[in-house]
Amino acid sequence: MTFNPAKRRPLRGLLPILGLLLLGATAAWAVDWVELGPAPITNGDYTGRVSAVVCSPSDPNRFFVAGADGGVWRTTDGGVSWTPLTDHMPTTALGALALDPTDENVVYAGTGEANYANHSRYGLGLFKSADGGNTWTQLAEETFGGRCFSRIVINPPSPQTMYAAITRAGGFPELAAAKGHPGATGLLGIFRSLDAGVSWTQLGNGLPNLSATDLAMDPANPNVLYAAIGRIFGALENGIYKSTDGGDSWSKLSGGLPTGTLGRISVAVAPSMPARVYALITNPCDAFGGGAATLGAYRSNDGGGSWTSLPLGNIQSSYGWYLSFVSVQPTNPDVVFMGGLSLHRSTNAGSSWATVTPPHVDMHGAAWDASGRLVVGDDGGVHRSDNLGSSWYSLNDGLGIIQFYAGLSAHPTGISTFLGGTQDNGSNKRVAETVNWTQVFGGDGGWTQIDQISPVRMFVEYQGTGNIYRSTNGGSSFNYSGSGISSGDRNCFLPPYLIDPTDSNRMIYGTHRVYRSTNGGTSWSPISGDLSDGSGAIRALAMAPTDPDIVYAATNDGNVQVSTDGGSTFTLIRDSVPGWPRVTREVFVDPTDAQTAYLAVASFDQIQIQRTRDAGQNWEALDVTLPNVPVNVVAVDVRGVKPVIYAGADHGVYRSINDGAAWHRYGSGLPNAVVVDMVLEPDRARLVVSTQGRGAWRIPIAIPGDLNGDGVFNGFDIDAFTLALADPDAYAQQYPNIDPNLVGDMNGDGQLNGFDIDGFVALLES
Repeated sequence: MTFNPAKRRPLRGLLPILGLLLLGATAAWAVDWVELGPAPITNGDYTGRVSAVVCSPSDPNRFFVAGADGGVWRTTDGGVSWTPLTDHMPTTALGALALDPTDENVVYAGTGEANYANHSRYGLGLFKSADGGNTWTQLAEETFGGRCFSRIVINPPSPQTMYAAITRAGGFPELAAAKGHPGATGLLGIFRSLDAGVSWTQLGNGLPNLSATDLAMDPANPNVLYAAIGRIFGALENGIYKSTDGGDSWSKLSGGLPTGTLGRISVAVAPSMPARVYALITNPCDAFGGGAATLGAYRSNDGGGSWTSLPLGNIQSSYGWYLSFVSVQPTNPDVVFMGGLSLHRSTNAGSSWATVTPPHVDMHGAAWDASGRLVVGDDGGVHRSDNLGSSWYSLNDGLGIIQFYAGLSAHPTGISTFLGGTQDNGSNKRVAETVNWTQVFGGDGGWTQIDQISPVRMFVEYQGTGNIYRSTNGGSSFNYSGSGISSGDRNCFLPPYLIDPTDSNRMIYGTHRVYRSTNGGTSWSPISGDLSDGSGAIRALAMAPTDPDIVYAATNDGNVQVSTDGGSTFTLIRDSVPGWPRVTREVFVDPTDAQTAYLAVASFDQIQIQRTRDAGQNWEALDVTLPNVPVNVVAVDVRGVKPVIYAGADHGVYRSINDGAAWHRYGSGLPNAVVVDMVLEPDRARLVVSTQGRGAWRIPIAIPGDLNGDGVFNGFDIDAFTLALADPDAYAQQYPNIDPNLVGDMNGDGQLNGFDIDGFVALLES
């Protein structure tokens, strides 16, 4: 080997460090993620979707909520402030909560959200806390992994006996939200535990092996149970089943209930009159999620023996598979609430109804606090009413559970300014160092773009084809910008679009085909054919920064293609690539080489990160030590000796500094939420990510090994590396603007210490 002094210095400078390795010398720096919010969106006081609520039976100010993908949160002051409790647990996807009736410090959280949307993610078993949510134990992952909890009920006289209603993960096509989890097609229905959640048995003897969408217990006789079997795509076996022997046997109820193929079902028992049972039944949906209007609301006064149809009407639009609950006031069996798109109240046992919707639509769960107030979880967070829904309070300050979609944008000059689209909470803008964001556009907020040349020009969209809007005043107002895009084109709910980094008048937009604008979005024309196999749509677009005529596209039916003429013609370079059907940023093009691209695969049991160096002719796997978890987005820092690869996975961010041979979790403090997007900003030495369920976060990045801060890694960093290990205080004095942990942590254990020597030497020798 020929020694090149410009690349390295003699390695004898590292010999003294070997002694430090044995002594375990450790620097006291850490690389931490910083939360950006929203928590909440200030103009509306909204946050992300809440899937379940449970209240203390003794303290009206203490209750727990489950973010649909934001984990479990607790308040002890009636919602004035919130504490996240499960950020460190393996998943933040939640579907059900329950408190032990004999000890409210025992909390159960069923993972996996049972609301069936593409973003209603798979679960990983049951979480249990014995100290009010401070610490948790994961149970029954082998039993329930890949599926979702819709309800947990506990036998009050014998709390060791528990029941769980278990469903499939959501999505269209079916199971899309399961992302290929190996347990996604496991057993369904009602399960019973006799040992406080440790082990579980599926209950049969009359019950079908189908999704259980709800479960209710007679509080006066815990052996009486009502199970709602409600496969959302319909089944003749769907219906309400009753057990009078604690679940040992079941019979399907009729007596006035509808027959035929039903959809999702919700059921509730009146606590003060257990013979009174209410049900909300939905029509089955089609393969694309349509058609699921309310079929009917029903009441029984004799424990399900006979039923009366109630004049509720359609409260669920066409997607009752997504939003459905029934809740009865604990002290009055005539007061009942049914939730769908809106919230409806009856004070006369269902004979008539009033609309009492909270400030945000799309209802998912409700509970009653110890003082009799109603607490509701919806797509905008948590809302409480002191007067049975006549007026409402938002309880969302500090509740950071926003669900971003891909398409986060950073401002080129405003270092604190970001623009991003969120699930059912519009497109939102952040302009200062705060967790508060401002909504600038409504609907389901999707992909965004900020013109990097003229940043007063911004783009947002809402769901559907062609619904793109442009601002020319920095986001103060937006005007329609989708002229020429056919509304009949297939889409991935929130289509991707890009601004040419070299000419911001040139843009591309993806439906099932590519559109181009040459006048900054004023008008569009289709330029490509169908890039899918005939029924899909484009879920990812990427332009090569060094040559914007090279465009990569990925479709939700698994095609990855490349164009060399700006998007007019494409060559298929991969097919049958699985992943999430919604829009992603799964392709990253090397900013110095248009032929080099990286592909993330959002599925279990797949090659999660791949790279091509020849525009897709050949691919290499880079996921050697990555956990078997879906990777939704990839970004690469190419400033160093080797590229630093960042993978946004279903539970955080991983980093590799050696071409994927080894991976490690990057930084500390990021919740185990789904990372759906990443914006890499080398010039600002930071990485910004957005998550599905825990908002946006940022973290510093650096060139690995550059401990002397000269902008490159080479042999001249040896002395600084040695000093940082031997005398951290002296290093801090000599290099006051450099975080040695950030640049010197070569093995990914979160700190600079002697164990980083091997990685330092290996990179130096590369």
